[in-house]
Amino acid sequence: MKREEGDVVKPILKGRAHVFGDDINTDYIIAGKYTKTLDYKSLASHLFEDLDPEFTKKLLPGDFIVAGRNFGCGSSREQAPIAIKYAGIGAVLARSFSRIFFRNAINLGLPVFVCDTSNIRAEDPLEIDLKEQVVRNCRTKKTCVVEPLAPVMMDIINEGGLVPYLKKHKDFNLKK
Repeated sequence: MKREEGDVVKPILKGRAHVFGDDINTDYIIAGKYTKTLDYKSLASHLFEDLDPEFTKKLLPGDFIVAGRNFGCGSSREQAPIAIKYAGIGAVLARSFSRIFFRNAINLGLPVFVCDTSNIRAEDPLEIDLKEQVVRNCRTKKTCVVEPLAPVMMDIINEGGLVPYLKKHKDFNLKK
C-alpha cells in the first residue's frame, strides 16, 4: 500500500515496528544512486537497502519505522521521506530527527513523532493515536506520549501534505 499526495491519514494507525538505531542518515534511507527518478514506487523499493537488502519484502502496509536519535541526518534530500511514504510506512517514531528531514516529512504528509523509543522492539505491534498523540505498544501494554506537534502540522499531515493543505485553504493569509 502506498500513500499518495492528498491521502488523508487515519486517526489511529496500526502496524509493526521496524527498529533502527541512532544516526540513520538519508543515504541509509535511500542511496543517492536511486534518487534520479520520479518513479516513487521504484524509489520506495530500495528503502534501507544498504542496511537490510530484504527490508521492503518484510513490510506490511502501515508498518512503522522506529529509530533512535538523529533520524534523517545527512543530506537534505527530499527523496528520503518520499521513499518512506511511498513504501507504505504509516509513521516514523524516533528519539530525535534532523530538522530538515522532519519538516520534509511533515510537508509530504508523513507522520513523524518524537518519543522515547527505547522500549520498542522489532516486530512489536503498535498503535499510534494521532488525536491523542500517543503510542501504544500492544506487546508490553505500555503507552508513550509523543512530543505534541503544532496544530498546523497535524492539519498538514491530516490533509496528506502541504500541497493538499494549501489547496484546501486557498484563502490562507500568510501575513496572519
